[in-house]
Amino acid sequence: MTGHDGDTERTFAALPPAHGRGFALTWWGQAWLRALEDAALDSGQVKTGRRIARAGAVGAVSVRPGRITAVVQDHDGTTHRADVLLAELSAEQWDRLLDMAVERAGHVAALLDREMPPHLVEDAASEGIELLPGLGDLEPECDCGAWDHCGHTAALCYQVSRLLDQDPFVLLLMRGRGELALIEDLQDRSAAPVEEAPEPEGVDAAEAYAAGDILPPLPGTAEVTEKPGSPPSLDTEAPPGPGVDPVAVRHLAARTAVEAHRLLADALRRPSERPATVVGLTAAQDAVRLAVDAPDPTLTERLAYGSGRDPQSLADATRAWRIGGAEALSVLEEEWTPSGDTLARARAALASAWDEDERPSLRAKGNRWTAVGAPAQVRLGRDGRWWPYRQERERWVLAGPAALDPATALSSAELSSAEPQR
Repeated sequence: MTGHDGDTERTFAALPPAHGRGFALTWWGQAWLRALEDAALDSGQVKTGRRIARAGAVGAVSVRPGRITAVVQDHDGTTHRADVLLAELSAEQWDRLLDMAVERAGHVAALLDREMPPHLVEDAASEGIELLPGLGDLEPECDCGAWDHCGHTAALCYQVSRLLDQDPFVLLLMRGRGELALIEDLQDRSAAPVEEAPEPEGVDAAEAYAAGDILPPLPGTAEVTEKPGSPPSLDTEAPPGPGVDPVAVRHLAARTAVEAHRLLADALRRPSERPATVVGLTAAQDAVRLAVDAPDPTLTERLAYGSGRDPQSLADATRAWRIGGAEALSVLEEEWTPSGDTLARARAALASAWDEDERPSLRAKGNRWTAVGAPAQVRLGRDGRWWPYRQERERWVLAGPAALDPATALSSAELSSAEPQR
């Protein structure tokens, strides 16, 4: 890691108290906490650590290869230095991991966008490279004298799960590679020179006929451009024909180019990598799709009127579409009654996510569960996922992407509600 000495340690300021929210909203943060909770011999110490972290009694967290450190304050005011150790990957393991990442463009794109692609973790594990900690991998050290996880090291782990939610590169730094060095390695591997293909040679028709069914190989698969093309300009001196709105035509042409680019990219993917196709949109749903990134207020007003919405409800609908497509739009506008089994499973998930004295009170109506005394709500989609909502001036608006369990969605809704609204 020569040239990146300042990249081998990061210090994060102390986080505020976490009252009323769950820890670890992302899958990698949840895996981190499972490693703690499954390995700790004393579950009471884990609960103590969770209470300490909720109270905001964990100081600034220092993260470096193989170790995290923080000063943790007890309820009586005494402080302790807590450390948690995690084994670094070897140089050979890092080389194999980066080579695998470069083989799949999606891995590189996600890492460069500061995201942890789940398939990268799975691919690495299949090669014996464990990025996420497993049972017993988080080794505690504390000056309180405990030989296993104590409340102080458990509190540090809970606090780090919040840091992992914000930045998965924290985990990669613990495994031995800083962000700058990692990105530089990825860019170097991705920029390997590509040999130019030789110019195709023509084949004499008589020779081709004489060769019978021996044919030259087909050309290689076409490469998809990074962005869709731009439609031709409509800026001409000729006036538009009767009933033709140039702004609307330009927008439809641009959306058509985007859709054509998406269809081509999907066609060139492997069948297992292709996303589900959105089919059967109603006219009102399609108006929302067209309103996304509409360039002109007049065009937006026309789409709102044509779909039976006012401008505000169309804005809420386009926000939902950007976050989750047609499924998110259906959850925004459709209220339905789930089966008794579905509701029972959701209540069980909520009951197990918090300590009894911290469990939120929810009021259920159909597929919508509203937090009592708080501007937060979760809604159940027909596919079984839960969507977080926050209240804005008597309206409920989508606050973020869906989660697999209601507790995570509710925590996301509460966090969004606490942020200043635009």
